[in-house]
Amino acid sequence: MSSFDPRTHLPDDLLERVRSRAAAHDQENSFPDADLADLQAAGYLSILVPGELGGAGLSLAEASALQQRLAGAAPATALAINMHLVWTGVAKVLADRGIDDLRFVQEGAVAGEVFAFGISEAGNDLVLFGSDTDATPRPDGSYAFTGTKIFTSLAPVWTQLGLHGLDTTSADAPQMVYAFIPRSDAVRVRDDWDTLGMRGTQSRTTELHAAVAPADRVVRRIAAGPNPDPLVFGIFSVFEILLASVYTGIARRALELAVTTAHHRRSKKSGKTYASDPDIRWRVADMALAYDALPPQIEALARDVDGIADHGGQWFALLSGLKHRAVTTAKQVVDDAMLVAGGSSYFSSSELSRLYRDVLAGRFHPSDPESAHATVAGAWLGPVEP
Repeated sequence: MSSFDPRTHLPDDLLERVRSRAAAHDQENSFPDADLADLQAAGYLSILVPGELGGAGLSLAEASALQQRLAGAAPATALAINMHLVWTGVAKVLADRGIDDLRFVQEGAVAGEVFAFGISEAGNDLVLFGSDTDATPRPDGSYAFTGTKIFTSLAPVWTQLGLHGLDTTSADAPQMVYAFIPRSDAVRVRDDWDTLGMRGTQSRTTELHAAVAPADRVVRRIAAGPNPDPLVFGIFSVFEILLASVYTGIARRALELAVTTAHHRRSKKSGKTYASDPDIRWRVADMALAYDALPPQIEALARDVDGIADHGGQWFALLSGLKHRAVTTAKQVVDDAMLVAGGSSYFSSSELSRLYRDVLAGRFHPSDPESAHATVAGAWLGPVEP
């Protein structure tokens, strides 16, 4: 990444426009349409598409660095765009391994399609390994999906929804079916996104009423349960790395704000700025020590995905561990930044107040703390004795 300049894809002026709108979208609970338009115009939605198809041809490691930068300006915008980038990232992971099944995603991203991520379902802790959405096969090879997806980011604007469902009627059932459906009358999006933070993502609930994925958009039929299929690996790896990137970007911004505030606040007792206070210096140093560990970890694991490294049975533990560390560290850094900034950060007009609410969302994304610990324990200790 030595020759990679993030300002080429996220220029400073674009970033500042995004930053200037973030507070209003949080207050209004609105989707950042202008951010999306600016990012599309800059070619940002096709950064992971190879150059020969019209994209920027960036690596996952480079896209991760960009998402950290974007999240520092507007976490909700970065998290929303993440879900589109996940699918273009999965397409890249597959293509790098000689599998061209998601070429249409790459071509679509260049053409202006916005892809959303329709995997989450209420109460489904199987996540990629099971689904409560019914996938009904049709004679022409297409599938009709009926069910409810939650946390569907980009809800007001997506044009294609990548999702999964369970086929329980075919001769080889049960089979997990992964496919893409276009926006249609069979898809109903509830206007129900009224949350504590990450409000600009507009990750609304999506109802599917026999929504049809054409035969050429049905990309996988695989056995339910844990599966080594490259598509499953692609989804999990890109999702976890880009999520870790967003929350790492929040941590960086909180650290920057804490430093700025420490230099501006002045103690009545000593007459010096808080940047000279030993307790504040220790706290800021502790924040920096925690933050500094995250970007190298993300880059290293992203490079391993890009380079087709073989971590065998440790892959899922490494990926879930990375995401878990990023979100828990980010929350601690934001907590400490609030203490450095003092009571002013408690007002809703404070950027730190918004970061404090936004960072809380991290623990609700897969892998949650329980799942991450179970995955890592299984990788190191093996299965629980019967």
